[in-house]
Amino acid sequence: MLQQVLEATLRTTMMRLVRPFLTPAVPVALQRTLITQAYRSSTPPRGCRFERDTISGVPATRSTFGENTNGAILYLHGGGYIIGSSSTHRGITGHLAKVSGCQVIVPDYRLAPEHPFPAALDDAETVYMALLEQGFQPGQIAVAGDSAGGGLSVALAMRLRDRQVPLPSSITVFSPWIDLTQQQLYSPEREPVLQAPWTEKAAKLYAGSESLTNPLISPAFGDLTNLPPLLIQVGSEEILLNDAERLASLAKRDDVQTTLEVFNSLWHVFQVHSGQLDRATDAIAAAGAHIKHHLAD
Repeated sequence: MLQQVLEATLRTTMMRLVRPFLTPAVPVALQRTLITQAYRSSTPPRGCRFERDTISGVPATRSTFGENTNGAILYLHGGGYIIGSSSTHRGITGHLAKVSGCQVIVPDYRLAPEHPFPAALDDAETVYMALLEQGFQPGQIAVAGDSAGGGLSVALAMRLRDRQVPLPSSITVFSPWIDLTQQQLYSPEREPVLQAPWTEKAAKLYAGSESLTNPLISPAFGDLTNLPPLLIQVGSEEILLNDAERLASLAKRDDVQTTLEVFNSLWHVFQVHSGQLDRATDAIAAAGAHIKHHLAD
């Protein structure tokens, strides 16, 4: 009963404190400030540590919990490629560090419109390559991300594969945004977080002069062959539900080991409420299990 009340309260909070600011009418600079404040309700577990770092010129935050001896997770934050940071995602990455036993590296990749495609992808690749240079084996690295960071995670794996760079052990994506053309957005009865006009504007700002159908911008138009095992989690109350289901279908088409988990009555990147909402905590635990299962010994 208490969880049902909490779920309703969190949904209302998202609708009142997040969704109204995700509109083209609000300047991007103000969106960044407001979303930073909104994410203060997403809290990491006690005992989680955060260290600022610069990795091959890319600012980043390392999240650790306990010994973190199992490996590293390269986590790419969401925000439509125009907002968000390693600071806004301390809650979700802190919980992921706890359940996975890994250190979680969250780069502050460059954002549009100041830095359109391929800046974010370049920064993600730079950090991945730096982890290899630091001595991590590919099998000791997992890649994960939410929303735009989920699409970026898949795009990163595609680029690494095409450049014949050893791939990470697994990919985990929460509410991935994989089709920036928005041709097949889902229409839920309610959407507590996202607005289609906002994602449409963000897509244009990120793509810049590039086509939205570029597979490294919209992985839905790409070949996923030989990508690592993939876990996809998504809520049923979000316009990106189709993106997640299409990603799963495309991955299975290309013989990628794939698991899709749809959480009924939950919203976009609900995992930020891990530690508060039981279903969010369970989802993060499942993500941690997926990551640990595929890490090299």
